[in-house]
Amino acid sequence: MPPRWDESGNGGARRCHERRVTPSFERGNTVTIAEHQQPSIDPSALAALDAEVAGPVFTPDDEGYAAESATWNLALQHRPLVVVGATSAADVQAAVRFADRHDLPVAVVATGHGAFVSADGAVLISMRRMTDIRIDTATATAEVAGGVEWQAVIEEAAKDGLAPLPGSSPNVGVVGYTLGGGLSPMLGRRYGFAADHVRSIELVTPDGELRQVDAEREPDLFWALRGGKGNFGVVTRLGFGLVPVTTIYGGGLFFPGEHVAAVLTAFRAVAASAPDELTVSFAFLRLPDLPFVPEPLRNRFTVHVRVAYLGATEVGERLVAPLRAAAPTIIDAVGEMPFTAVASIHADPVDPVPTYERSVLLRDFPQEAADALVEAAGPAVDTPVLMIEIRQLGGALAKDPAVPNAVGNRDARFQLFAATVGAPGMEETFAPALAPVVQALRPWATGGVQVNFLSAYDVAPERVSAAYEPAAYERLAMLKRRYDPKNLFRVNHNIPPQA
Repeated sequence: MPPRWDESGNGGARRCHERRVTPSFERGNTVTIAEHQQPSIDPSALAALDAEVAGPVFTPDDEGYAAESATWNLALQHRPLVVVGATSAADVQAAVRFADRHDLPVAVVATGHGAFVSADGAVLISMRRMTDIRIDTATATAEVAGGVEWQAVIEEAAKDGLAPLPGSSPNVGVVGYTLGGGLSPMLGRRYGFAADHVRSIELVTPDGELRQVDAEREPDLFWALRGGKGNFGVVTRLGFGLVPVTTIYGGGLFFPGEHVAAVLTAFRAVAASAPDELTVSFAFLRLPDLPFVPEPLRNRFTVHVRVAYLGATEVGERLVAPLRAAAPTIIDAVGEMPFTAVASIHADPVDPVPTYERSVLLRDFPQEAADALVEAAGPAVDTPVLMIEIRQLGGALAKDPAVPNAVGNRDARFQLFAATVGAPGMEETFAPALAPVVQALRPWATGGVQVNFLSAYDVAPERVSAAYEPAAYERLAMLKRRYDPKNLFRVNHNIPPQA
């Protein structure tokens, strides 16, 4: 795989800005550039912001603006009005107050894996410099700043024999992932969603106030933040529980495409009897002929079965045996590994790319669904879609947490996720290729979705509301009206204030 992208951000000398720039206006749930819709920002206001924050401030003509505005998902080219490289909660407060005074939307970026709404015309707060991590062994908790990535937490917690609940990618931001629920394909079936383990949140709300939020202090806001994504402010610190995991039996089995039917039959059987400690998923892969792709997988259709088991190696081997027996493998990389190497199970790309995705939750994955998927996207189909995954859910993911939160759709047993890669601005090219995959499994869809898996062309208001139970969505909209009545935080998976 390619080396990890350094997302520490770009520094540079701070300066006062002697120019006038025109902000954008809101159109629906997105932000777009338009002229003559709002008054220009006076240079003195930008100078005052620059003087108030410790981190750098960028506007479109500044060197470093493009790098600071970039997100991991390069499908969107963001053109914010102002970018604030926050170094502290005080910097975040200054940026939010600036946006409020000038009636500008606020966008937030740490890594930008989930970037799908344009930040054009917004005040973009870059959290990449806020990377502090604290592990408390006595309470088995972590406290992280707003720009921390998962791999850093994994490695720091491992020193004390503990682990967080990360996703499949090592360089996803902790805060954004957790605010959207946080679905771990390694630990979720045993321990639930990452949001279920949150203990405390430090938050800058749209009024510019710094709040300490937990189950006792502002319980309504605590409920909403855990699942409600970025609708209620900027999280500057997040505290959450860790679990006692140091090793895992896991990895990937890669099979030739001609054995897809047998592999899916074995997958369904293993998934049906899997204990909560075991999670299996599979992906149809069409990987390109590039140096970072293992040579046996290049330019061919393969089936990648992903395995994660929390338990003794000998038990894991027995559980995985039916998968190994299904067909000859191209690569067998399943074995005991330290949890610090858990990202190798899915082997997600780590360099920034323009990604195009669709996702849907499934109530089940019977033989008929497997057949429909093969017919729509199997080895005989010519499609530009590079990866189609069926991820097993259930277990602790289906249970309500000890402290209720907004995470919904816990009844789904599987998730379909399809993705491909291209140049920026290719939504109209890839949407028709992704649609048949989703349509093929529509008969088994729950109608819901995980909010973290919504994409740029799958973000209509009804899709956002589908990420929540109806009563939960109504409560979120009411709380949005209380905390963000102007919808300042709308460059996101937006929940408009209840009218």
